[in-house]
Amino acid sequence: MSNINVTLPDGSKKEVPAGSSLLEIAKGIAQGLGKKALLAEVDGKNMDLSDTLDKDAEVKFITPDMPEGLHAIRHTASHVMAQAIQHLFPATKFAIGPAIDTGFYYDLDSDHVFTPEDLKAIEKEMAKIVKANIPLQRKELSRAEALKKFKAEKEPYKVELINDLPKDAVISLYEQGDFTDLCAGPHCPSTGRVKAFKLMSIAGAYWRGNEKNKMLQRIYGTAFATKEELEAYITMMEEAAKRDHRKLGK
Repeated sequence: MSNINVTLPDGSKKEVPAGSSLLEIAKGIAQGLGKKALLAEVDGKNMDLSDTLDKDAEVKFITPDMPEGLHAIRHTASHVMAQAIQHLFPATKFAIGPAIDTGFYYDLDSDHVFTPEDLKAIEKEMAKIVKANIPLQRKELSRAEALKKFKAEKEPYKVELINDLPKDAVISLYEQGDFTDLCAGPHCPSTGRVKAFKLMSIAGAYWRGNEKNKMLQRIYGTAFATKEELEAYITMMEEAAKRDHRKLGK
């Protein structure tokens, strides 16, 4: 087997066997990095740690203290929340669930009207999924295969999203145990990397922001690399809410 050269951000080079996964390369640099890394930037493109390298590349490993690392944690948290909702409310249809500046959300089509009590139950189920440390596995499908899959699962929003993708788009899914989502990624290697999260609120949102479309329910959450950061954020939000109430009182 031939070797390839990986150039790290400090300019140093590491020789590794061609076909090594990014996770194997991270562990080869330092065991601690293997445990800490969430994804890798390869020649300027973010990739999953399960992806392999077969040619020389510049590689930067992304850890939870970097903005891209936090984004990956939040994006993975949205999938964990969706999996928890699927377990508790199996009739739910899933629209989109991105990471955003303050955390993440998922738009849901459900006859069940979600309540603050439901958020507590969903958080509890999310904690079980995180504890199970389920690997996230990326799969690429042809358009026909992806459409067949989501039509069979009666997920109309996913079908619409696939139909709107450009003809040459790579269609990828992420599987985590019994939950699969249409997603470009990249993601954390497993659900166990989502260490600190909280579901914040429920709102209404038109599908694709168009008031001619159906009104969906949007659950907002947030996630951080550590419990301390999460607690600091929640305290800050509570203080801001108190100040708002004082203004309203006047």
